[in-house]
Amino acid sequence: MRLPWLTLLPLTSAASLQRITTSFGPNPTNALFYIYVPDTLPANPAILVNPHWCHGSAEAAFRGSQYANLASKHGFIVIYPQSPHTADSCWDVSSRETLTHEAGGDSLGIVSMVRWTLNKYSGDSKRVFATGVSSGAMMTQVLLGAYPDVFAAGSAFSGVPFGCFAPTGRNNSGVYGYWNDDCAKGRVKKEAEEWKAVIKAGYPGYEGWRPKVQLFHGTKDEILDFVNHGEAVKGWAAVLGVEGGPVKETRDTPLKGWTRFVYGEAGWLEAFTAEGVPHDIRVQENTVLEFFRLNYTEGYFSWGEGGPGVKPVRV
Repeated sequence: MRLPWLTLLPLTSAASLQRITTSFGPNPTNALFYIYVPDTLPANPAILVNPHWCHGSAEAAFRGSQYANLASKHGFIVIYPQSPHTADSCWDVSSRETLTHEAGGDSLGIVSMVRWTLNKYSGDSKRVFATGVSSGAMMTQVLLGAYPDVFAAGSAFSGVPFGCFAPTGRNNSGVYGYWNDDCAKGRVKKEAEEWKAVIKAGYPGYEGWRPKVQLFHGTKDEILDFVNHGEAVKGWAAVLGVEGGPVKETRDTPLKGWTRFVYGEAGWLEAFTAEGVPHDIRVQENTVLEFFRLNYTEGYFSWGEGGPGVKPVRV
């Protein structure tokens, strides 16, 4: 789906979006690799992955937000992957391959882009993040679930829970272009422990550190029903061990009518509800960067740092 609010935003840097055409590692579905590297970088830059929405493109994602300008300002690299599925340019969030660690699908291609970038630019492997809208939000949750060893945190705008788009009652191996209408319309509901099992199946046997998660959703979403927001919160809260409801609630942030809910004393899970907002939700880049601490000059947030019950909520 097209996101009408997206406009061509001016860039203030001489750097530009570049396509990588050389081999960059396993890429079973032939996803395209675009990257924005600022003119000036620190010694070990962080990496932000920004998958686009359905009917979008790497160029549209690049032009449709301030992440490139912010990357130039704060010194991080942005990867803009492009879906190989030309019928609708949605991401594969339904196949067994993409939903499973190192098994294939679009997710593995994107992780290969990350690994190539880390090697090429001496990137900080502990400061890799993902964020996206709609299908990009769905892929963000897939990356966090299937590759918790790669991503330090993720922020998803108007998405669905990890694994929600997988077809039910059939083998989902090789099912790359599946539109799960039941999930989209909010008819897929599970108990928290069931969602936890789905997410943990993304990396069988993994019991290590888990990324922070930030979720945004409009209450009037007509494409991916708002029910999906609550289901995703249940699942991630169970995985992160922060069940029991929010410990902090802040109204009218970052915009009037939006409410921020924090789960767990360390703020490992943040959920924002946007009252009356449809699927066409506005990205809040600065709120995302604050969650990732990509706008910090010191005291960076890194993979493996702390955990859901370690540090108090930042005001």
